[in-house]
Amino acid sequence: MQKIYSDKEALTDALTAEKTATDHYNTFSNECVHDSVRNAMLDCLDKEHAIQQEVFTMMHDKGFYPTPAADAQKVDSAKQKFSQCMKAF
Repeated sequence: MQKIYSDKEALTDALTAEKTATDHYNTFSNECVHDSVRNAMLDCLDKEHAIQQEVFTMMHDKGFYPTPAADAQKVDSAKQKFSQCMKAF
């Protein structure tokens, strides 16, 4: 049987679908009036994030989604910036 899509194309499509799903579940959960429905949406969102992480990890491991190493100074700067944001709340 002939392959229609490469592994990279299939995984890219899966990652795009997961990103879209998490976006929609996040929006749906923000707009829920009833706690039980909101909790169900948040549960789905959590599961979709887990699937998205699995797909991303697969792509990264296969070299389809390379991520360069971050500069340690930039990482420390980002940590400091966002930790201050959390202190404001």
